[in-house]
Amino acid sequence: MPSSLSRRRFLGASSAAVAALLVPWRNAWAGTVGPHPTPRQGITGANVLTKEQLADAPDVIPLFDSIRQIPEVVDGIRCNCGCTNPPKFYSLLSCYESDGMARHCALCQGQGKLAVRLHTEGKTLDQIRAAIDAKFG
Repeated sequence: MPSSLSRRRFLGASSAAVAALLVPWRNAWAGTVGPHPTPRQGITGANVLTKEQLADAPDVIPLFDSIRQIPEVVDGIRCNCGCTNPPKFYSLLSCYESDGMARHCALCQGQGKLAVRLHTEGKTLDQIRAAIDAKFG
């Protein structure tokens, strides 16, 4: 007995199929797929935006100052926000440099705050990565 598919059921099934196909691509775009980067030799916080460069976003100045103090840690963390554009962006540290994307991105800020707090508590880079993956990955 042939079954008929109503227009409503067809549209619902089609929408679900399209959504299922897009979910893996969205995660790959957001940077949640792939390993954390290896911190670059000799990396410094010299390119992290300064207080003067953040005049339009004074609330994030303390975070940027903290990131500047631990570049070797933040450079070993993958950014999960999806607004990075490799190869321009290498790591979460890149979000605090150049155009300072982290000044407006809540995910970059959240990852940075967590990294700073855990580093202050004496956690290793691997432990910080695991915590960031658990919360933001």
